[in-house]
Amino acid sequence: MTANDSAKDHDFASRLDELESRLAFQDDLIESLNQVITRQDREITTMASQLKDLFTRISEQAETATPGTAAENEIPPHY
Repeated sequence: MTANDSAKDHDFASRLDELESRLAFQDDLIESLNQVITRQDREITTMASQLKDLFTRISEQAETATPGTAAENEIPPHY
């Protein structure tokens, strides 16, 4: 084995170590991003359900309200 071959082997090993380090970092990053996306998906699902419930409640209140009693139809007290 010549000095040139030894340098090439060292360079190859160094590059391989760098790639392995990058891969490990990327694996950690992907896992972290996956956890964030999973949490956000749960939150969005919960909020969508809450929004649907609010729309349902508002629709039910609008159906049972008698005309002329809504706050926007009342005359302010200073008149």
